[in-house]
Amino acid sequence: MPTLFPLPENHSKRFLLHNEVHARSSVILELPFRASHLALMVNPEEKKQDFRHLLTLCERFGITPPTPDANHFMAPFGDFQLLWEQHNEFVTYTFFVNLSTSLPFTEPALKKAPVDWMAKLPGQLMVASHAEIIPANQLNNLDEISALFSGNALIGAEVSGGAASAYTDFRIHADGFSRFLIIDKHLKKAQAGRLIQRLFEIEVYRVMALLAFPIARQLTPVLIKSDQQLRTITAAMAEEDSDDSRLLDELTRLAAEIENHISSNDYRFGAASAYYNIVVRRIQDLREVRIQGLQTFSEFMNRRLEPAIGTCQSTIKRFMRLSERISNAGELLRTRVDISIERQNQALLKSMNTHAKMQLKLQSTVEGLSIIAITSYVVGLIGSIAQAMKSAGWQINPSIAVGVSIPIVLVVVALGVRRIHKVIQKIDD
Repeated sequence: MPTLFPLPENHSKRFLLHNEVHARSSVILELPFRASHLALMVNPEEKKQDFRHLLTLCERFGITPPTPDANHFMAPFGDFQLLWEQHNEFVTYTFFVNLSTSLPFTEPALKKAPVDWMAKLPGQLMVASHAEIIPANQLNNLDEISALFSGNALIGAEVSGGAASAYTDFRIHADGFSRFLIIDKHLKKAQAGRLIQRLFEIEVYRVMALLAFPIARQLTPVLIKSDQQLRTITAAMAEEDSDDSRLLDELTRLAAEIENHISSNDYRFGAASAYYNIVVRRIQDLREVRIQGLQTFSEFMNRRLEPAIGTCQSTIKRFMRLSERISNAGELLRTRVDISIERQNQALLKSMNTHAKMQLKLQSTVEGLSIIAITSYVVGLIGSIAQAMKSAGWQINPSIAVGVSIPIVLVVVALGVRRIHKVIQKIDD
């Protein structure tokens, strides 16, 4: 009996994370058997429809359905066994049946599934493939195997440590399916299930990785054009009489276009690299041994898939480098524009300073004239008062009164103006 220890409270996702490695266990079936595999591209809404469609199949056969949060489900459905898996961008259906005595690929496993249910599967078909595991004594030579692939060039190798040989041509045949043939030498049940899953995954992830390749080809002319635009702008920047503001506007528009391309396609290119890495790992898991005269799976992928993925990776790297170059050119151009603006500001400040000095001189001149005008006015009043007082009989000489008042009035007015200046200066401070 196990000893129980007092432990802290479990993290809410402890058991979910612990059991994640067991979520997609290997298929274990009696050998020999055949399988059909479908991979469908789905959007978020189609994912929901796909799950509901799976539930209708379970209801039809009286099978306990998966839980709403499940992304993996396997169960027997009458004459076939179904493995359903839901991924980020696609869902897969794998149908397994016991192998009959018919020739390979003449009675595919998918034939056991309900036709009306199959026709309503949501999503877009990306991969459709048949696979068969047959005994080693059923086919005698490579010519007979090649005939099953319409005479196409075979790709194959001994796999699983020599326990089997796997063959394909990576082509879609007249029935719309690609084909995998496995010759069983001494495969174990779990080993056979893992092998057939790896082959299907190689086919699915190979196609999914190539989704980025057409995009890379479409973007190549855009890269060339944008690179030429950048060279034109930087060449114009080197000219002494360049219009920096116009060049900065053109560079900003170019930067926006490049960033739009990067943000629009970064996910697809990132997914392509991830899918390609899965393909490489699945091929490594096959543990290939060369069959004389045939390309191995790894050789075929290195020659056909790797260059396409290299093109995708090169395209996104070129976009990133172009974005960096535009950023560097933009910083240089903005610096030049800032320096030009600062020079203009300095010239404007100098002009304003000169203008202020002129205003100050003019103001001083006006103030001097104002003092004289006020003094003249006040002295005139004093003269008029003195004349009136003389007429009234006062003993006063108006001329002397006017002459004496002029310096006094002039000093008083000047002091008054000075006082007003001090008050205004205090208010400004």
